[in-house]
Amino acid sequence: MAKKIRLTTAQALIKFLNQQYIQVDGEEFPFVEGIFNVFGHGNVLGIGQALEENPGHLKVIQGKNEQGMTHAAVAYSRQKLRQKIFAVTASAGPGSANMLTAAATAFANNIPVLILPADTFATRQPDPVLQQLEHETSAAITTNDAFKAVSKYWDRVQRPEQLMSSLLRAFEVMTNPASCGPATICIAQDTEAEAYDYDEEFFKKRVHYVDRQVPTERELNGAVERITTSKKPVIIVGGGAKYSQAREALIHLSTQCGIPLVETPAGKSTVEADFKNNLGGTGVLGTLAANKAIRQADLVIGIGTRYTDFTTSSKTAFNYDQTKFLNINVNRMQAYKFDAFQLIGDAKETVENLIPMLADYQTSFGEIIKDLKEEWAVERKRLGDISFSRENFFPEIKDQFTQEILNEYSDMLQTELAQTSAFLTVNNNVAKDSIVIASAGSLPGDMQRLWNPLVPNTYHLEYGYSCMGYEISGALGVKLASPTQEVYAMVGDGSFLMLHSELITALQYGQKINILLFDNSGFGCINNLQMGNGSSSYKCEFRDHREQIMNIDYAKVAEGYGAKSYRANTKEELIAALEDAKKQEKSTLIEMKVLPKTMSDGYDSWWHVGVAEVSKSLAVQESYERSQKMLEKAKEY
Repeated sequence: MAKKIRLTTAQALIKFLNQQYIQVDGEEFPFVEGIFNVFGHGNVLGIGQALEENPGHLKVIQGKNEQGMTHAAVAYSRQKLRQKIFAVTASAGPGSANMLTAAATAFANNIPVLILPADTFATRQPDPVLQQLEHETSAAITTNDAFKAVSKYWDRVQRPEQLMSSLLRAFEVMTNPASCGPATICIAQDTEAEAYDYDEEFFKKRVHYVDRQVPTERELNGAVERITTSKKPVIIVGGGAKYSQAREALIHLSTQCGIPLVETPAGKSTVEADFKNNLGGTGVLGTLAANKAIRQADLVIGIGTRYTDFTTSSKTAFNYDQTKFLNINVNRMQAYKFDAFQLIGDAKETVENLIPMLADYQTSFGEIIKDLKEEWAVERKRLGDISFSRENFFPEIKDQFTQEILNEYSDMLQTELAQTSAFLTVNNNVAKDSIVIASAGSLPGDMQRLWNPLVPNTYHLEYGYSCMGYEISGALGVKLASPTQEVYAMVGDGSFLMLHSELITALQYGQKINILLFDNSGFGCINNLQMGNGSSSYKCEFRDHREQIMNIDYAKVAEGYGAKSYRANTKEELIAALEDAKKQEKSTLIEMKVLPKTMSDGYDSWWHVGVAEVSKSLAVQESYERSQKMLEKAKEY
């Protein structure tokens, strides 16, 4: 008879997490690094007690906001290329509901994280308990049912023995490259504390093998046929290529055959920016070089990409009269997009198999790749050199209205700093191996176009969900994943106000992060969107009851938390702040007042945003007509 061990459900959970290992390319290591927590009723007496009694090797980190700590867990796993995770636990009711947004962020980006929301009582004896929802149609529905839409695996545990099958299924999902994402296991709060005689076998070391899937011979031969009959193929490097660690294989294939590389937000820094055939980000946030190359392509080779609207410019980026598609992906659903020829397999393994099969093939791009890269370098330098003064407006700003806006902001914020010049000043003055992170607002556009990562896996743009508030929490997760590298969170004032609580956690645990706060006193990106489509500036600027631009001292806020703060409204001040911040051992915040309308804009791209079909405004009417003309170029796939 199997030996038994008597544990509570929560104790069994923690003991199991300590014994989960993953093996990738022959290297074996623990899969679960630790657990973030905000304790409350429903988890403090169950999971909290189990962790206090015996956490094993798990690092236990106290979060300050349930969404924030879950974002940190997501960023950690992403920076670790999905090979390690943190679990997260929160109290019943609003504490658990706070994790929903971060769970959706993990889902959209296919990032594994184990979410453990506390639930109501399995016995229902004290119902309705504190913070419980009551549905007239069912007593079985709780707040945690909302996680079903944002989880790759979801379960509710109401008996101790149910934990075993639930955990095994969750770890299969999280360690499977084709299906990985958030796994949610809701544990009833009385069940957490209930004891059961578990088989000791359940707690033995368990290794989850991540084997690289190889496409079939038919798929490889079909790919070679399509590539060799094309003249101008272009590779889109997606997140799947980064997680597969396909850098060397991509460089080899690109160099051998003369195929240009363009990047999605998740794929950027798979291959460093100074590789001769890397043309940078593609699509709405793309460089002029990448978008010109895509427009010329007769074959698009998508490697580990989901083809989001920003990558495809709402499906208008391609010349459908000449362009065919070939997709390499571990996920069949993604591989089928754009009616492509499909290779179902690991990105690195697939490209390595194609290299010898394409030994005699050359594209007709020739010197075009070099010319496109040089043309973009000139434009990038121009954006970095832009300066503003009341007497010397930006040359591209012609209308008096925009000039008046800049004057007003310059007066109220006491700055003449342009966002693009500030951004490139940062890129030019941080260490090459620094990791930069962003997520929302106008900064992802500047990131994807302008940031040149010179070391692989140092670019962390969450644009699968573009979640405001991810940036600072994510910086903590990235720092935990890469403790020897400087981490910079690029954040707008709008995102900072959404969520910055894990700055305190970073200070608490001595995890140094650097926050670069671009303050233009408003939701500048969305203000551009509304004004660019015919609307006036409406409720996107931060104005007080007197209609004055608000000038908030964010440096003082961070200083109050215990961070080292700086104010930099000129390039010289910014360079000095960056240099001093490198010397600090604790977290820093550099506040930059930047002028609105000074971020980079789209290059040969378009975004479908749903302009009003009926309006009294002539400008809105004209914007709608432009959108309809662009839609004629799009395809439905």
